[in-house]
Amino acid sequence: MKWVFIGPLLRLFFRPQVEGVENIPADGGALLASNHLAVADSFFLPLMLSRRVTFPAKLEYFTQPGIKGRVKKWFFTGMGQIPIDRSGGAAAQAALDTGIRLLKEGHLLGIYPEGTRSPDGRLYKGKTGLARMVLEARVKVVPVAMFGTDKANPIGSKLWRPHKIRIKIGKPMDFSRYEGLAGDRFVERSITDEIMYALMELSGQEYVDIYAAKAKELLAEQEVELPTQERRTARETDRIPETEAG
Repeated sequence: MKWVFIGPLLRLFFRPQVEGVENIPADGGALLASNHLAVADSFFLPLMLSRRVTFPAKLEYFTQPGIKGRVKKWFFTGMGQIPIDRSGGAAAQAALDTGIRLLKEGHLLGIYPEGTRSPDGRLYKGKTGLARMVLEARVKVVPVAMFGTDKANPIGSKLWRPHKIRIKIGKPMDFSRYEGLAGDRFVERSITDEIMYALMELSGQEYVDIYAAKAKELLAEQEVELPTQERRTARETDRIPETEAG
């Protein structure tokens, strides 16, 4: 997929560039926490890294019947994605367990903390599952900002449009000071907020202190003005303040 089937075409039409690739560990497990603008994000980040990146993907991508379903399964497996059942509480725990296992085995695991694509290009509240994985697997977090994928692959588009893609990779974040505190929801929220703040600084996006899934519901119901989080400098705070735990 990377070198023969898909990669050469992506490089030709989208001219992707990456900055900060030296921040990716040469070996061992690490969690890549990225903003999420489009489905294309999961194509361009693995393309631009020498190490294989594994992303969790919806189970439906792997279970569709017929020839089309088999092609989809082959394609997403080849892209380094693994099926995750997101249908309930037990399924969510299974997804966390899978992520922890992959990290402990030394994989690079790609995660979108927002849980779904941004509905309007802004950055939304992160889910605390990634903090649980980081604490239990004892790995560092590498923040990643994607640029231009929403222009190349707008929400609802059937075909991609040639557009310049840029990726910015930040310095690894070490949360070993919280070792042994997995399961503490206040600690996990603090870690998640710190990661989201790093993504806000890296991407330059506005931050909205609600979950992206909730924002999509509100936008679908009616035209609403979503709240925004005032941006602060790294000197003022090392995390996003006044965010409820949970």
